[in-house]
Amino acid sequence: MRKHVSSVLTLLLITGFVAVPVGGARGEGANVEGSGFSLFDMESIKGFDAQKVERDPVCDRTKRPKILKVEPDEAKPGEKVIIKGENFGTKECFHGVAFSAAGAAQVEYKFINDSTIEAVVPDTKAGMTFIDVVAGGGNARSKGFLIKPK
Repeated sequence: MRKHVSSVLTLLLITGFVAVPVGGARGEGANVEGSGFSLFDMESIKGFDAQKVERDPVCDRTKRPKILKVEPDEAKPGEKVIIKGENFGTKECFHGVAFSAAGAAQVEYKFINDSTIEAVVPDTKAGMTFIDVVAGGGNARSKGFLIKPK
């Protein structure tokens, strides 16, 4: 029993947990009124903004996007491609386009509608790549796409 108590006390010291008896004094690190923001003496987020909720788009997260075709199937950096598919959602719920060969480079694109996106091939090395679209319902990846030399 003594070994168990000693182990618990050691664990409490290592983790920094501080127990304050009910009605006890409030000290630094004390758990005050629950364990949320009050644990760190920060004010929690309060209030409700009905206008903000009205303006926020309602994105259908149940419809997974799908790329059906990319036209043309090869292009040089700076040229436009048309991405055809389904379930790209609305302009407010569409998040972006990426070319796997370009890494985290920003891709210029134009949202046309739920099934069409126009994108500009980023300035990256020639070779095979994939095109990804990210919409409210997830992401979709194209078949291989060839980036031609400049």
